[in-house]
Amino acid sequence: MNAIELARTCAAVGNQLEACKAYMLVLHESTGDAPEEEMEAAVYLLQTGGNYKAAYTRFHSLYNRGLFREDCLAIMTEAFYLPNVQELRGRYERNCKLLKKYPYLFRRDIPSFEELTIRFYPFDEVGYIPFYAVEERFGTYINFKNPVISRNFFKDLEGPVLADDVYSQYELEYLADNVRKSEYVGRENHIYLHYTDWKVFCAYLQCIDLRPLLKEQKVVFLIEEEIGEYPLDFKARFGVDYSRYPVRAVGVREISRLIWHTQLSSDNGGDFFNEIFDAHPNLLLQFSVMYDSVERDVIPVIRENLLGAKSLKEALALYPGWPAQVVTELYCMKSPTDKDILVAWFLSKEECTKSLDPAARITPAVFFQPHFSNINYTFKSGRRNEVMLVGKQLQRIHKAPMFRFKYIKTFSPMRRFTTSYGAAVRSMYYSSQRQDREDPEAATRNIVPDAISQRACNRSFMRDPDDRLYRDSVVVRFEDGKLNPRATFTALAAFLDIPYTETMTYCSEHGVRDVQTWRDNAIGFDPSTVYRTYDEWANDSERACLEFLLKDAYAFYGYDFHYYDGRPMDEKEIEGLILDFTILDRLSRETWAKVYQPKVIREGMASLTGEEREKLDRQIEEHIAKYRKIRLENAKLLMGAPYFINERRQPLGMIPLLELDPALLEQPLYR
Repeated sequence: MNAIELARTCAAVGNQLEACKAYMLVLHESTGDAPEEEMEAAVYLLQTGGNYKAAYTRFHSLYNRGLFREDCLAIMTEAFYLPNVQELRGRYERNCKLLKKYPYLFRRDIPSFEELTIRFYPFDEVGYIPFYAVEERFGTYINFKNPVISRNFFKDLEGPVLADDVYSQYELEYLADNVRKSEYVGRENHIYLHYTDWKVFCAYLQCIDLRPLLKEQKVVFLIEEEIGEYPLDFKARFGVDYSRYPVRAVGVREISRLIWHTQLSSDNGGDFFNEIFDAHPNLLLQFSVMYDSVERDVIPVIRENLLGAKSLKEALALYPGWPAQVVTELYCMKSPTDKDILVAWFLSKEECTKSLDPAARITPAVFFQPHFSNINYTFKSGRRNEVMLVGKQLQRIHKAPMFRFKYIKTFSPMRRFTTSYGAAVRSMYYSSQRQDREDPEAATRNIVPDAISQRACNRSFMRDPDDRLYRDSVVVRFEDGKLNPRATFTALAAFLDIPYTETMTYCSEHGVRDVQTWRDNAIGFDPSTVYRTYDEWANDSERACLEFLLKDAYAFYGYDFHYYDGRPMDEKEIEGLILDFTILDRLSRETWAKVYQPKVIREGMASLTGEEREKLDRQIEEHIAKYRKIRLENAKLLMGAPYFINERRQPLGMIPLLELDPALLEQPLYR
């Protein structure tokens, strides 16, 4: 019995639940050669309260394919449009009322609701499907509040911002919130919104809310041929001379935008990217700070001290190095949030603000890279092949109120996994040695852990659809930035919606060019770190295993294999590789020895008695055995083509790779 027969049988005996399942299968298996079965399935699902989105999508498809058009349109109109038409009408009429009184819209021939050429059929709580009546077709799904900035609005700030056909509510509010008032920058600085079709613009007024855009009168609407009037001469036309206004310092609550420079894992080239964005005139940037210190020593301390002051005078005295305007605003602010305090902290630092353009047309974005000593993930297996990623560090960030910015752009530097692995092992070992020298009595010791498992489990290049921090995000390859800097950073500036400035053509720290910001870091665009293999810190078995376990990421992000030959491997072969992790296991043994026998730090291994040495060897081998067990378990899971999901069982997807303009490439893309 095939799916349609099963569905009909279940429906005939009144088993709606099983019938719905079978009809869903009909839609899933459909190849388009049995449209009557698709129609039957969609009607049943809609009538019985099944998956209405599946039914809706199928009616939409059938109509656009020219099948059952009259019935599909009637059903969709009855079920989805008419119950919501009053809401659409009400929003349209409110917008029209506002526009009739708005001084910077120069068209007044606003059509009635009945004359609109586009109908919007609600699909879910946030999105619509447009229906173009004249063309007799449905368009694609639109979420007007999708939190994604899709274009480079701020590419060129020589003149006032000009944008064509912006219909996203999120992007419209973004412009209103981030373009400063003309009175604040002492020059004409309105937002010019050009709409190429008056009727289309009017139709979209059913879905967007103009109130947050119009209240400060920062927007100028230019319709069709009115584009020739850009920019308006406000002095001649309206008698307003903005040059009379002094430039006003940026306020704490003016800043609503976060650029989240993430740390996929350690040793991925984060310092290099900070050096590129240093001294940008539209960014509040400070070099890597430890997340723990911000969470523990910055936000709560400022809240307690500054906001606990008994008077503004006392608050100013507590923070004499801060700009008085920042202290005053924060102290007088009603219910300041952790985000407000974070912004104020950035504004208080000279290294963050000294390169800002005080008369910039836009508010600066907070450019933040909180640093972790390492990023640790574990796998949590579920039913079938489902796997969840669990990472304590990122969970803390997701819950942290300091990151409640309205607008968030995220980029994640990525470096070849075997290269970043070798560099990380070196850093871990150097950290252990440094602690031996500087703090030999420390209660907690730095060790070289199971770095292979850490890397294999770290799939933070996968995006959770529910994760606001990564909704608007890209991965940027370290190698591209080094080898094709112009193409890479032009594209990254466009994605982040900032101008590509002269400051992004060189590396600097606090404005000083070509500084070595960390031991062994290459200076500037020196590509030597691209080609380092770190042979002293990683052997071929370790690197081949990493490439095998991360082969999907290698394929997606355009890396060739250097150590893994690409053929399938079984459990026995993986186990053989694991037993040959000679460098990692040696370094782990050495650093763990100092944990179990602290006197080794001061006196060396020769100081141990035979009994102590025997006990130490046993303890260390127990650790190595645990490591090997975990490595094999992780390998077996990854060999089984796991299906990565979030807590709602929604699939995780790869964060897209930043796309470079081929015309700007200086050399072939790194593979």
